[in-house]
Amino acid sequence: MTTTLIVLAHPDPGSFNGAWAEASARACRAIGHDVLVSDLCAMGFDAVEGRPHFPGYAEDRPFDPLKAQEEAAEAGEVPADVAGEIDKIRAADLVIFHFPIWWFAPPAVLKGWCDRVLLHGGLHSVDQRFDAGLCRGKRALFCATTGASAAECGPDGKEGDVRLLLWPLAQTLRYLGVELYEPELVHGVHGYFEGAEDQALRARLSGVLDRQRDILAGLAERRLMPFNADADFDADGRLKPDCPSYSPFIRHPS
Repeated sequence: MTTTLIVLAHPDPGSFNGAWAEASARACRAIGHDVLVSDLCAMGFDAVEGRPHFPGYAEDRPFDPLKAQEEAAEAGEVPADVAGEIDKIRAADLVIFHFPIWWFAPPAVLKGWCDRVLLHGGLHSVDQRFDAGLCRGKRALFCATTGASAAECGPDGKEGDVRLLLWPLAQTLRYLGVELYEPELVHGVHGYFEGAEDQALRARLSGVLDRQRDILAGLAERRLMPFNADADFDADGRLKPDCPSYSPFIRHPS
């Protein structure tokens, strides 16, 4: 049986993002998945990594999060909230992230979840990352909303290309060995519509919820986001001249 973890990063479960996450949960159960849920804000997840999470880390040492995490993992002293999330990730075959784009990035709680939960010594190590990542075989899907229109979020839009805004989170998961589906994006989601425009928005969003089962049932045919393989880089970690570039973040010098 497929196990799916749904991660929601929105403070209001009654928001469209919350409803969309619930639609994903219903759809996954309907197609036979075992479903796990992490509603980060409802959980009160502490998104700030730091010394208080590691009581065994000596006070007279400069705080190094990678060392603190690695030592906690080796000693079996991983913070309970983090350990619970790691267990979910290890159990999951698929992770669906539901979140809005705020200030040109996912919400801070999701970045903090990555900072704390994607534990050094637990879900990755110096030698176990990218093609050798500990999460090889897992896949992820971003279901994200923007307040701006699709045109404004396109490659030539004044809000900036939303696919580039998603790249840091995608690369974070790629670091663990996760494969990522092309994202599912819903634009123009905000509370400033009135009258007929508000009614049109509600109808449009209702259609998104209704289509979620078909989207998740069809993931096997969905395109994956392209990333360079480890072999595409030279001994210094630079992209080899004869290898393709899939993102402006990793490109050949002009």
